[in-house]
Amino acid sequence: MRKTVIFMMLLLQNASLMVYGQQHPRQHIPFVTDTPMVHDPVMAYEDSTYHIFATGMGIQHMTSVDRKNWTVHAEPVMSVIPQWTHDSVPGFTHHVWAPDIIQYRGKWWMAYSCSTFGKNGSAIGLLSARKLAFGLWDDEGCIVTSREGRDNWNAIDPNFVIDDNDQPWMVWGSFWDGIQLARLDTTMHIAKGCKPQTIARRFNLESKAAKNTLPINPNPPKNPTSDYAGPNAIEAPFILKHDGWYYLFVSWDYCCQGSKSNYRVAVGRSKTVDGPYLDRNGVDMRYGGGNIFLEGDKKQFEAAGHCAAYHMNGQDVFICHGYSIAHQGASILIQRPICWTSDGWPELK
Repeated sequence: MRKTVIFMMLLLQNASLMVYGQQHPRQHIPFVTDTPMVHDPVMAYEDSTYHIFATGMGIQHMTSVDRKNWTVHAEPVMSVIPQWTHDSVPGFTHHVWAPDIIQYRGKWWMAYSCSTFGKNGSAIGLLSARKLAFGLWDDEGCIVTSREGRDNWNAIDPNFVIDDNDQPWMVWGSFWDGIQLARLDTTMHIAKGCKPQTIARRFNLESKAAKNTLPINPNPPKNPTSDYAGPNAIEAPFILKHDGWYYLFVSWDYCCQGSKSNYRVAVGRSKTVDGPYLDRNGVDMRYGGGNIFLEGDKKQFEAAGHCAAYHMNGQDVFICHGYSIAHQGASILIQRPICWTSDGWPELK
């Protein structure tokens, strides 16, 4: 049954690729599955309904009342792709990556990624809505862009976080110089005069601090997926607040290769949203720190990553996508409860 559901989803996705233009026609053909195929999922809750948004043509959307059976909606979040995205990102069309969603001051805000694989000419766009159930989103323009030859970071994989002073921030990044953080204003755009700062890397060969604290690999591995991105294989940040700490989850290594993927999730924590984020051994994530939180078990999943973590309805829950062994490397939704150690570190049940 599960293989049949996944096959149906592949057919629907391929059909949407053929018909999706600047204006996407309405197709009322949702279906229900307990094994949704997703990439880069995030979750929200409104009026007794869970919503998952994920990478897809115009952003994939699915809903559930129990987080077991998911209705996959054929209608994308973005029925029209704003023209500014095509102008800002050469080669970008309709395949929208890695959204994030948060409720802040009476509105839902959704950030999304516009890019082409393996390059850092990218942009993070912004949508807003009053109610998720209505499915009506307003274009709020661009939050941040990166340019090849100008920026040593990539404007994809956004995540919003609100600090203890009700101040919004956004963290993002993929490869190049790693994970970036910037303060936002109340319209959820980069605050005036604020510049991105790097808060996590896999390693940094140029850093004196890194050279003094970590062994240096003089021959870092070649990136098998991009000739441009470099070997700093870290991306998809997500920050969760818990008990006075900010926990930074990141994905290490390589996604998007089916059964050949080796994606995994690492974590560190900080007392302040802008870091420094340290692992259990006290190593700064700017210089390669981070403790493995989840990786493929080689039984159900070859690899897993691009996560989100929430305190929702009295539960701490972790979601991500995993490359399923039973489904020949297809990317499947993973949901796991989070528990906490006596010294305040997250673990999966």
